[in-house]
Amino acid sequence: MPRTPSLVAATILLAPIALHAQTSIATNSPNGQPLSTRVVAYTIDAHIDTDKKSLEATETLTYKNLTGQSLTTIPFHLYLNAFRPESTFTRETHSGGGVRDNENEDEYPPEKRGSITISHIDADNYGDLTSALRFIAPDDGNAEDHTVAEIPLPRPLAPNDSITFHLTFHDQFPLSVARNGYKRDFIMGGQWYPKPGVFWHGAWNCHQYHATTEFFPDFATFNVSLNVPRRYIVGATGVPTGEFTNGVPAGTKTLSFYAEDVGDFAWAASPNFTVTDGTFLSSMGPVKIHVLALKAHPKAGPRYLDIIQKTMAQYDQRYGPYPYKIVTVIDPEPGSEIGGMEYPTLFTGDTSWYEPTHITELTAEHEFGHQYWYGMVATNEFEDAWLDEGINSYTEVKVLAAIFGPYNSVFDRSYANAGDFELQRFEYLSRDDYDPVTRWAFKFRDANSYGGITYGKSSTLLATLEGLIGTDTMDEAMRTYFQRYKFTHPTTEDFLRTIEEVAIARGKAIALTPQKPQASAPCTPIDLPTPASLPGVARGSSSTELNQYHVVVELPPNSWPPCLPSPSSMRNMMSGPIPFSGDYATTPATNSTLRPYIDQAVYGTRLLDYAIDEISSTRAQWWLPEPKDKKQVQYISTVYLHRKGDFILPVTVEIVFDDGTRVRERWDGVDRWTRFTYTRNAKVVSAEIDPNHTILLDTNFFNNSYTTKSNPIPARKLANLWLSFNQLVAQLVAWII
Repeated sequence: MPRTPSLVAATILLAPIALHAQTSIATNSPNGQPLSTRVVAYTIDAHIDTDKKSLEATETLTYKNLTGQSLTTIPFHLYLNAFRPESTFTRETHSGGGVRDNENEDEYPPEKRGSITISHIDADNYGDLTSALRFIAPDDGNAEDHTVAEIPLPRPLAPNDSITFHLTFHDQFPLSVARNGYKRDFIMGGQWYPKPGVFWHGAWNCHQYHATTEFFPDFATFNVSLNVPRRYIVGATGVPTGEFTNGVPAGTKTLSFYAEDVGDFAWAASPNFTVTDGTFLSSMGPVKIHVLALKAHPKAGPRYLDIIQKTMAQYDQRYGPYPYKIVTVIDPEPGSEIGGMEYPTLFTGDTSWYEPTHITELTAEHEFGHQYWYGMVATNEFEDAWLDEGINSYTEVKVLAAIFGPYNSVFDRSYANAGDFELQRFEYLSRDDYDPVTRWAFKFRDANSYGGITYGKSSTLLATLEGLIGTDTMDEAMRTYFQRYKFTHPTTEDFLRTIEEVAIARGKAIALTPQKPQASAPCTPIDLPTPASLPGVARGSSSTELNQYHVVVELPPNSWPPCLPSPSSMRNMMSGPIPFSGDYATTPATNSTLRPYIDQAVYGTRLLDYAIDEISSTRAQWWLPEPKDKKQVQYISTVYLHRKGDFILPVTVEIVFDDGTRVRERWDGVDRWTRFTYTRNAKVVSAEIDPNHTILLDTNFFNNSYTTKSNPIPARKLANLWLSFNQLVAQLVAWII
């Protein structure tokens, strides 16, 4: 397709922006300086056919080689090709379900097919490369999966040099699926254009599109023009820079947008949007909140605006300012698969004509949170999905608790209430032991395990970690992590070491510096299995994994070689952290007493479950007649604690006596059970593990407490609710009849 005059006009109009003379129209960056390392510059001119649900576009893409080495190939994501029956995405959704789709029937209707076709590609000083374009499948070798294409370059691209591609492509949007497509006259353009992979850690990172994966791009600038019918209202990434009414095609208009220091560009179009605008004054400058809500949802616009203003205030205070000059909220068509999805400076919400809960607010807060944990702290969502969804779910709980209260952030009625932390924990418990949170997103057992672990467990383990090191310490660690890694691509260890560093500085953890082994007398080396070599032990597992193994070493009588740990030190190794045995030259900068928890909660799949097994109180002198004065009776009371799960974590138990005395004890949890025994003139009436309710990872709260006295109030409340429900049903039936 030829480059159209409207694109040329838009490019000329925006030329001063690219120069960054003093200020930026897209961000509140001081002096207009770039916020990120910009690797790609896009200029796209697209014509959208709302009747055929398709798009014709030209794209100019300049890629700068900042890898430090010569590049001979460049891979491109072509995400829309996932919506074909032959694709890996569809294979996975058909067999194991998907986050946004579940094609479990043996048919694939034509309207669900989507595609992106590159009809031409050339590069300045490289010539026509169309014939060289080839599909690859780096993840599973599926030759029919066309979501990644590769272009071999005729000659290497040298370090710090740039290459400018010119592409012509056609999109066919599917009936709404996986954050994309159309529903009635609503169209969502997400992952709609060819974009290169990320050269990361010495290699190209360009995964195929999977049923449970999201995305991973480089930071870029975007000049985009969209041609649509005049009756359509459009929201898009970045700031609007112009609107032109066109004579050809008749009845259309061209809208232009500009964005910088973002990794992606998305848009939504509908003739049924109503506009609700507002402003938030961040600590970097004013931000326009642009809400496009459907006419069918008249209350949605003000609700979205209100929650985003409150959410932005929380994020500004807790982590740092939102640096862009606009955030756009899209209210998607009901019944679509598009609700609740994030893109830079734009996200889709989720509501309905009647919504008495806080789900509208929860969804909006969550998707805005991605502007921080996906947009700015740009982690690899294919390989470290928990750093995006998990951290965002954790901060979601805290922000909504600050706005609505911790126990009312999901549902708040006089007869019932629910908090978001309970929702996250419930999601974790639905799939609690199949996968660690660090598993690559497309390697989870199924979509349910991906959701339960990546969202629910990640949020819950971070909340538990907050309980261990304190709220102030965790808040500082989160802010430090954001400020340190915004506009970069951090990893799991970057995040964990930041938490350890802050915890150590605040005295909430102890630094463990590995000691090099000392020279000893000669002895015959004996090869013992390391944790990593034992079957079923995940990377980073603590020494307690070894409890399930029995290692037999034959030695001469009464001898113990000096190169082998003594029996006592072996015992200590089983009950404490594994001594460091890696490469001392590449030791992590931070290694602390938090590692046993991190190894089990983050890198492992162990379940945490502590229980009060039994409590008892008997007279110390049971063989003598019972004294008339009960206060003179001495009792021997025993409380039994049981570690039912494999997750080892020190716990606190609070024991209450019938004279009102409360005693708190600490148990390291290493053994399977323990008991506490007391001799005093009072009986034990109750005991509770984790009385401060900070260990949310515990999979069964019901067995955490034990009492000898029943409390009838909960039963009465449930009985009253059940009675009221039955009365309502009876009245409804009588009205119908």
